[in-house]
Amino acid sequence: MDAISISPLAMFEHAGMVGKGVMGLLALASVWCWLLILEGIVSTARLGGAIRRAANGARDKLVDPIRAAGREAAALAIAGEGVGERRQRVVEAMNRRGRELLTRVEGGLPNLAIISSVAPFVGLFGTVWGIMTSFAGIAEAKDTSLAVVAPGIAEALAATAYGLAAAIPASFGYNRIGATLARSGRVLSSMIEREAVEIAANSTPGKDA
Repeated sequence: MDAISISPLAMFEHAGMVGKGVMGLLALASVWCWLLILEGIVSTARLGGAIRRAANGARDKLVDPIRAAGREAAALAIAGEGVGERRQRVVEAMNRRGRELLTRVEGGLPNLAIISSVAPFVGLFGTVWGIMTSFAGIAEAKDTSLAVVAPGIAEALAATAYGLAAAIPASFGYNRIGATLARSGRVLSSMIEREAVEIAANSTPGKDA
């Protein structure tokens, strides 16, 4: 075969209707996967920068709502509440807002997990279908020559390649972005614990935040 005949586009054009459907679906999944990866990289980079600025005492629009939640909780007066209970309530309020922030930043990360786990099986379906096509060609032509089985085998291998092209970057992106997000979450949690103590100590219950 020449180089053109084994290009992704050529393999798609020579596939049957089912094969084209499988490859088209996997191609769309691959494009979606890369969009999700780019979104995740940008979002985690913004979060990391926001946490670093906040750790240095600067204001940031991503982290400021967490601080505001702490000040609101600290300003709430509850009869009979001890200092430790008040501090814990501030921490919980800030942690809730922090989890909301992490959930927003997470964005389409779960979809990367879906693509990485489902795409190989979709590709496997195309592989099985291509092999079935080869056997059907043998039965129809009553000939086992390479010319008869090659189209079906090529379609099967192409479906496998399309599945891997979607699954591999999705799996890599999910693990790397997830690890980065987990590290940012730990740093954010430490910052919340530290700032919650300061907010609780410097706020007067019963006054507006």
